[in-house]
Order: sequence, then structure tokens, then C-alpha cells
Amino acid sequence: MTDRAAIEAALVVARPRVIAALLRAFRDLDTAEDAFQEASLRALERWADKGLPGDPTAWLVLVGRNATFDAKRHSKRHTGLDDLPAEPASGQTDSEGSLVSRLDDADYRDDVLRLLFVCCHPELPPAQQIALALRVVCGLSVKEIARAFLVSESALEQRITRAKARIGEARIPFEAPGPSARRERVAAVAAMVYLLFNEGYSATGGEAHIRVTLCDEAIRLSRLLLGFFPDDPSLLGLTALLLLQHARAAARLDAGGDIVLLDRQDRGLWDRSQIDEGLALLETGVLLGRADPYLVQAAIAALHAQARRAEDTDWAQIDLLYATLEQLRPSPVVTLNRAVAVSKSRGPAAALALIEPLEGRLADYFHFHGVKGSLLADLGRSADARRSLGRALELAKTPAEAAQIQLRLDEIP
Repeated sequence: MTDRAAIEAALVVARPRVIAALLRAFRDLDTAEDAFQEASLRALERWADKGLPGDPTAWLVLVGRNATFDAKRHSKRHTGLDDLPAEPASGQTDSEGSLVSRLDDADYRDDVLRLLFVCCHPELPPAQQIALALRVVCGLSVKEIARAFLVSESALEQRITRAKARIGEARIPFEAPGPSARRERVAAVAAMVYLLFNEGYSATGGEAHIRVTLCDEAIRLSRLLLGFFPDDPSLLGLTALLLLQHARAAARLDAGGDIVLLDRQDRGLWDRSQIDEGLALLETGVLLGRADPYLVQAAIAALHAQARRAEDTDWAQIDLLYATLEQLRPSPVVTLNRAVAVSKSRGPAAALALIEPLEGRLADYFHFHGVKGSLLADLGRSADARRSLGRALELAKTPAEAAQIQLRLDEIP
């Protein structure tokens, strides 16, 4: 017998590769998603009784393909697919391994990366690229994506529908793009990998605040991209950033699942091997001599990683790096992050002055109200602090975020 939570976790991990492989087989996003859904329903029934198969990904691909093939054959529509062997029993790793080899025998050896390049096709506007990648590749719900981008669910659903229709109308091929196409789309794909990591690092919904499998997948994809373009400063910076951030994963939540803020984390739990790898990649990227937003963010993460104690953090340098990032990639969120460094180096009054003009643009942003409330509390403005933190509590996306704000509220006289 296998516990349902373990099965659901396995489905989350397998989803991107299964969808990508099914998309390569059927050349249709809706069909691929339907096939995955059918395979998942069968997995919930079979795995609960028989246990997880040796290779859940191959099992799901095989069952999804067979189920869709049978449905099309039953409706007397020719699919052009070869017959596949019957559904494998649990533990039949040889047949599963053989299937994986058959499904991925091209030179471009990662279906998830292939799918990201499809989602980032220049035929699609950027907003549709992001929505499609997060829905199809990351498996986020429409509600989660809509909340993350501060749009209505209906508007987000329309973006995804239009993106799928556009792919069909433009006859966008579901195969590996050539070297020139990869170069043209690599920046967009890198942005999707970054978004995938962010969803794992701080979930936009659900019970889990950290989704480690998404972070691991983003790092894997970033390394694959870097393999294609080893001298790209942006990809060096991205991979370094993800490693340096993820290195803190074991210390970011306490035993009860509550958030542990950076200055209170047990730095002995940080993964030094990931930090060392990230620092080496950052150094290589900096030596190339080109300013890049990912490199700047990696440099900020590196200053945190190199501080043995929270009080050793070079907040003045972090402030300067955020100022550079504001010039390279202006954003109210960047300014909000800079305000945290300013509060440490120049005091809460200077930080509050920096973020007050952002109120209108970040009115529905959880972190804005959390930061503002903390600054107001530090200034002794308890009533105003409670109002801001109360708004943050309303906007919390996970139980861990809500608990963090409640703890801060409880500290205010």
C-alpha cells in the first residue's frame, strides 16, 4: 500500500516530463494534458494498491499514450501512432527504461527543455508565453498563476487558450529548435526557468510554502541551458543565483513548517557545496565583463552566503547592488527588496520613504505590506504597523506566510 500523499508528490515530480513526452507524441497540448490526467487517475488507483513503479515517469507516459490511443481507435480516428506494449506492472524497470529510450532518441535530449522552447516561440506574446509555460510545464493552476500576476482567473484562462490556439494556427513544430532559434529564444526560456524556481522557492498557493522538486527541476534546466551556452553571462548568473538561493532550503522552515527569516536561520544547515558551485559560476560570469540582472542578483545572494553571521552581512554593498539592478531591470519589487537593505544600512525611516511611492502599484502584493508593516513597527508606529500587517495577513498565499505575519503582529505592543 502507498500513501496518497506520496503518490501525489510523485505525480508532481513526473508531470513536466510526462506532459512534454506526450506532447511530442500527440502534437497537441490539450490532448497531452488530457492524457496525463487520465494516467494520473489510473496511477492513484493502481499505485495505492501495488506501490510506485520503478520509473513513474515512464509508467505515466506509457499509460497516457495507450489510453489516448485506445480512445481514438475506439472512435475510429486514425492517430498515426504505433501500437505500444500493454500497461507495465509495478517494478518492470526494463520495459520502462526501454520506453524512455524510445521516447527520447533525438539529439536534443530533454523533452521539458524542448517544451519550454515551444512555449517561448516568438509567435506568442510574452504574456502568453509565461502563462502557457507556468500552466503546462510547471503544472500551476489557473488560480495560482492569476494570483501571482495580479490578473483575474478569466483573463488568465483566455491567455492560455489564445496561446494554444496560436500554436495550432501557426503550425509551430513540437521538435528541437536549431542553434539559431535556440539563441533567439534562450532569454525567454531562462526567464521561464527563473519563474519555475520562484514558484518552488515561495509557492503562490497550496499548503507547502517551499516546493523543493520545482527548485531542483529549475536548477537542472538551468544547467542544461548553460551546457548549450557555457559563455553566456546571463545563464551563468541565473544558475549561480538558483544554487545560492536553494542552498538555504534546509534552514528556511522550522520543524513546524513556519518560515525562518534570513537573519534567524541556522547557517550550519546551508548547503556549502551548492554555495561553492554558485560562487564559482558567479566569478566566471563577472569575468566576462557584461552587466546582467541575473549576475547582479547572484552577487546579492553571494553576499548573504558569505556572511558567517547575520550581523556580518554587507548591507551597504547589497544596497548598491540593488541600485544597479534598478537601472538594469526597473521594477517596484526590486525597489521593495532594496528597501530591506536600506533599512539595515540607513535605518527604517529611509527605507519607508523609498517604498511609500510604490503603494498604488503594489496594493495587492503580500510582501509590500509585510515590509511596510515591519518598518512602521521599527519606527514605533504600532497602529499603522498593525494595519499594514493585517493587510499582509489577508494577502498571504500559504499557511507559512500567514503564520509569519501573525508572529510579527503578536510582537507589536
